[in-house]
Parts: sequence; C-alpha cells; structure tokens
Amino acid sequence: MGVIARYREHLPIGPATPEVDLSEGSTPLVPSRNIGRALGLKHLYFKYEGLNPTGSFKDRGMVVAVAKALEAGSRVFMCASTGNTSASMAAYAGRTGARAIVVVPSGEIALNKLSQALMYGAKVVALKGTFDFAFETVRELAGRYPVALMNSINPHRIEGQKTAAFEIVDALGDAPDYVMLPVGNAGNITAYWKGFKEYHATGRATRLPRMVGAQAEGAAPIVTGTPVANPKTVASAIRIGNPASWEGATSARDESGGIIAAVTDTEILSAQTRLAASEGLFAEPASAAPLALLFRLVRDGKIDKDSATVVVLTGSGLKDPDAALKNVEPPIELDGDARTLAKVLKL
Repeated sequence: MGVIARYREHLPIGPATPEVDLSEGSTPLVPSRNIGRALGLKHLYFKYEGLNPTGSFKDRGMVVAVAKALEAGSRVFMCASTGNTSASMAAYAGRTGARAIVVVPSGEIALNKLSQALMYGAKVVALKGTFDFAFETVRELAGRYPVALMNSINPHRIEGQKTAAFEIVDALGDAPDYVMLPVGNAGNITAYWKGFKEYHATGRATRLPRMVGAQAEGAAPIVTGTPVANPKTVASAIRIGNPASWEGATSARDESGGIIAAVTDTEILSAQTRLAASEGLFAEPASAAPLALLFRLVRDGKIDKDSATVVVLTGSGLKDPDAALKNVEPPIELDGDARTLAKVLKL
C-alpha cells in the first residue's frame, strides 16, 4: 500500500485523481542499538527513507505530484535535480507512461543517481552551472511551455513528503522531542513540520517536535542568511545555494523552537561511516549530516538525554558510494592460501 492509499484523507486527492503507486512510504523507524547508547541517549531512532522504491524520500512527494499532474492533464514532467528528484520523477513517469525531462548541473551529480534517471527512460540534459541555475532554467521553461514542474516548489510534493511525519507518530504513538534532517532545497523540513502540525491539530499527536536541520558548511545559505553562489560539499543532495523552500525551513525552525546549523564534510563522512559500522544502516552523505550535528549537540549539552530523537536518513548509501569509499579502508589484495589469509587476518 502506497502513500496515497494509506493517507488519502490527509492529501489533496479526489475522485478524479488517478491511482499512482510504487508502494512508497511505510519505511522503518529503526531504534538505535549502539550510537544512542554511546551518546547516552535513551530513545534514538533512524527513519530510513532509503528503502523507498528509488532509494530516497523523494518518492513520497513525487507520487502525489505525479498523480495531480496527470489529473490536470499533463503528460510531460520536468525537474532540475542533484540526483534523487530526477530518479524519482523518472520512475513515476515510466510507471504512468508520461515523458520525463531532467536537467542536472554538469559534473555535479552522483553517477548512480544519474544512471537511475537514464534507466527509467528520462531525457537528461547536463547544463553547465550550479543546481540553482538549472532550477531557474526549468522554472522558466515550465512558465512558457506545457510541462509540469516537479521540483519541491510544487506544493503537491510537500503534501506527499509530510506523510513521513505521520508515520513517525504512528510508530511512536506520539511526536518525538526532536526531528533531525538534512536541509538542501528545504522542502523536506517544510513538509515534516506541516505533517506534525496537521497530526497535532487532529489530536493524533499531543505535542510538536523541535525541528533540527543540518546544512553542509560549504552550502549553508540558511545558516549564514545569504545565498551561496558556488556551493561545495561532498553531500551532493544538499549542494544547493539558494533553497526553493527557504521560508518554509525557517518557519519550521522558528515555530518549533529548533535550529538549523552547518557541519563540515569531515564530520559528515565520519558520521556516515559510524552509522554504517555501528548500526548497519548505509545512508548517503547528505543523510549523515543531521547525525553529525547530533554528535555536536550532545557534546555541547544541547540535547536532553531522556528525549526521543529521530534522525531522518533521506537516501540510501548506494546512491553515492564513491564518497563513502574514499573514507574507508580499501580491500586487502592477497596472493595466498587459507593459511596465509588466516595469518593476515590474525585468526
């Protein structure tokens, strides 16, 4: 059962909306076994969105955006993307027989994500410049031609993505104290906050969480308060200098009493490795940014040790394995037999 079928009453879905479904959503809320204990946190969870059909949280919003675009008569979908949006949009276009056009910043997209869009049948254009330039270009095209713009500025994307907040409350029985997630184009933090507020308004949650966003130090426009002309970070999914949902992110931060802060690439890669080795969860670099921030906040005494904290892992580590491989020990090259192997491994 997908997002639309599960949360229809909370979504802008009517009788004329086509049924679209890749069984997205229903991702696990995984209790920490080792990191939480090491940090002294009693209730730490990881919302593992990498188990969505195309490997990232984008599928939640895309299924609703695609359904509403089809309802409006559109058969051509377009987006600018650093990777995950393009993969998701192309998959749902393939599923529904629509045409997908993807514009990516040349040389700035992980190969695995690009391969997904191509395999799903999208027409991919690598445009010289940043993601922000690519986004403004497709936004201009969508204003002139009969294509549906499927970036997170599309309000139906936010509607679908808010269902992850519903799932967290459904799993825990109430909202957690803190929800931590990466912030790139900022649609996700906007969507989660919307979801928590809606569940709270209907009585499904008795409280609201503090929203904590993590940006990369080289791509932290919300933290600095100024757009970044040439964002730089190993976390390609949040390598964005002028977020489309900037206002939504700051509203989520301010209304919830949370924070948005920046972490370094070194902290991100260290957190990614620790997450995989300690919890068995391989997430892409952007997903590790909020965990890196959690380490710092705990160290600085800014997280209540008895609180319930959810770290959102937005995408699978298989989305961008090259970044991870630079931070781990390479395979051992060996010419020998079992005895030689045992000696090398100190068995």
